[in-house]
Amino acid sequence: MPTIRIELFEGRTAEQKRALAQEITAACVKVLGGSPDGIDIVFFDIKRQDWATGGVLWSDKGQPPKPSP
Repeated sequence: MPTIRIELFEGRTAEQKRALAQEITAACVKVLGGSPDGIDIVFFDIKRQDWATGGVLWSDKGQPPKPSP
């Protein structure tokens, strides 16, 4: 079964990571079959200065722009 590497913005709690891991595991089992014990999920916390966005999120700026009609 797969090993899944997930990069998260720093600051996520253990509870948030646990919930995400459970959802991803359930989806993998549903799609790929097998058992939850066969799926490894590895989380890596990415520091703000290392983000592709330069550490700025839409939530930091307000609402994202709406697409043109």
